[in-house]
Amino acid sequence: MNYRVPNYAFTPKLIYKNVEGTVKDIVRDPRRDAPLAEIAYSDNTTSHLVALEGMSVGSSTSGVVMKLSTIKEGSTISNIETYPNSGPKLCRAPGTFATVVSKTQNNCTIQLPSKKIKKISTDCRAMIGIPAGEGMDEKPFMKAGVKYFLMHTRGKHYPTTSGVSKNAVDHPHGGSGSGKRRKQVGKSAPPGQKVGSFGASRSGRRK
Repeated sequence: MNYRVPNYAFTPKLIYKNVEGTVKDIVRDPRRDAPLAEIAYSDNTTSHLVALEGMSVGSSTSGVVMKLSTIKEGSTISNIETYPNSGPKLCRAPGTFATVVSKTQNNCTIQLPSKKIKKISTDCRAMIGIPAGEGMDEKPFMKAGVKYFLMHTRGKHYPTTSGVSKNAVDHPHGGSGSGKRRKQVGKSAPPGQKVGSFGASRSGRRK
């Protein structure tokens, strides 16, 4: 398996197509924990889907992506559409899956990993299986630089300093609980202290 790592500008869209395809490569997106399968379709186009456990290069997507109307009750599914032709939206994280509980002519009831019951259209598509890469999010970070680049590829601020480690005047929450000195001056202060913001109007819920 050629598990290559693309550059940080790699932002694939997860889409389903109505033609049969073959897994061309297994790639890694730094913004996701689960690996992606690069699918080559019969119409000479490519797209990306979340790779399932047991999926390998050369395997076919025939029988893997199906409408909920053709999936049996009790099946384990992932990469589920929320409405027809929306693309995979639910259960894309490694090791997560939903279970088909019941079906009617127009609606399908599934149970999500949170045990929540959701009803969606039977025309929505899903993949039969579990996303690969389970346990990747449990791997510890051995170097701070590795986590720095990972957090920045996902658009998150890092590093952050805890409020306990900050000086009282630098604490973001303010108030008497953190020990931060108030910047507003009271109305009863002498004239020499009434500089800047003073006599601020009271807001919020009164005690």
